[in-house]
Amino acid sequence: MSRLVLRKNGRSRRRRSSSFWNANVPPISEAVQSYFGRRDGWKWIACVPLALTILGVWGVAAYAQDEIAAADVQTVLDNIFVFLAAVLVIFMNAGFGMLETGFCRQKNAVNILSKNLIVFGVAVLSYWAIGFSLMYGSGGNGFIGSGGWFLTGGPEAYGLEEGVGLTVDTSFLFQAAFAATAATIVSGAVAERIKFTDFLIFSVLLTGISYPITGHWVWTGSGWLGAAGFSDFAGSTVVHSVGGWAALMGAAFLGPRIGKYQDGRVNAIPGHNMSIAMLGCLILWIGWYGFNPGSELAASTAVPFIAVTTTLAAAAGGLSATFTAWALSGKPDLSMIINGILAGLVGITAGCAGVNYLGAVIIGLIAGVIVVFSVGFFDSIQIDDPVGAISVHLVCGIWGTLAVGFFAVDGGLFFGGGFAQLGSQILGILSIGLFTVVFTSIVWVVLKSTLGIRVSPEEEMKGLDIGEHGMEAYSGFLKDTSDMGGIS
Repeated sequence: MSRLVLRKNGRSRRRRSSSFWNANVPPISEAVQSYFGRRDGWKWIACVPLALTILGVWGVAAYAQDEIAAADVQTVLDNIFVFLAAVLVIFMNAGFGMLETGFCRQKNAVNILSKNLIVFGVAVLSYWAIGFSLMYGSGGNGFIGSGGWFLTGGPEAYGLEEGVGLTVDTSFLFQAAFAATAATIVSGAVAERIKFTDFLIFSVLLTGISYPITGHWVWTGSGWLGAAGFSDFAGSTVVHSVGGWAALMGAAFLGPRIGKYQDGRVNAIPGHNMSIAMLGCLILWIGWYGFNPGSELAASTAVPFIAVTTTLAAAAGGLSATFTAWALSGKPDLSMIINGILAGLVGITAGCAGVNYLGAVIIGLIAGVIVVFSVGFFDSIQIDDPVGAISVHLVCGIWGTLAVGFFAVDGGLFFGGGFAQLGSQILGILSIGLFTVVFTSIVWVVLKSTLGIRVSPEEEMKGLDIGEHGMEAYSGFLKDTSDMGGIS
């Protein structure tokens, strides 16, 4: 007999000969007798029961530890997943900043970048101080939350359960990123003519008061709109339409940029860098995988499904906007491709978890067509929106919210659910829209009558980079400061 060792190729070879082992290894019985024949051998025999006891206790403890870890693993995964989703949503600020800067003139680049960066800091602090409590505080009622100001309450203060699901920290971080998004939407619509200070003040009030109140109506267990059946999974209305309504009122009170509308004509003011605008769009698309799948608030098997519906709608929106603009102008317009993709993303946000794949494609296709005509409509009524934020976020946010009433597999009109869900969606759109319009209009009017919300014509002509910040994004480059608002 020979001892065999397996090679990597699967064949065996002889390792030691039988005679070697027979010559060098004594029989087991002789080895035992020799060892325990020693003077202290009996002491080791006494240790055997102790060793078995330790081994048994260790095994039970390890098994119990494994059971505890198995019970906690889902909670840990949920929190890590939502934290990463929050990071993606925060990174969308870079996308907004690049897109808006590219769509506007170079003489305002520093101003736009500054607004998109500082607005996140403003939103976090205002939402931390009062916004999170107004939205999720369990001491309120169906209209408004209360309690746990400055994030001082425990899980129960915000409707969370100790040791189960998301922690207070994770929930706050994710929701603060959403609040910042609502304020960032406003930035694009009021670009190139608003005072920096006024924008900051408005952002504090929007993220600290207005957005949390309407969010409370929908996304808490006690909110009256949620109880009425209104469904907005990730915020087509709660985030995007709220930002869109605020942007619409801001653009209306500000008035158009110098030279935008003259003699009944719309004068195009092209963006100065479509390369970074395109990159900003792509960053936003990627960030939406935190926005929509993250709204599942758990690391579940629904996450990949939500990601797919989001992707399909974005692709469909970009395609339909491209061909719509192509048919109207004779050329495929990059700005419309960008806004078409964003329109599809906004449109699917409300129903990304509740519609099927075909429904997602249809929602995106319709959103892409709507955004093209919407941009033209607001120009026709002389609402100057340099980046199309109102069309993308307000109009397509309304469409996406309505689409839930049509395409939701559970309760949608096209799936035998009747008009009940559609009626709830209309109620939510109207009530949130009315509240936001009234609140933001009051804020804009007060700011306009006190501080003045618009820079002087001289500052606007020279550019807000110099007038508001005393610096240039592209130092040394020639700028066009004509009153026709041409490319600078």
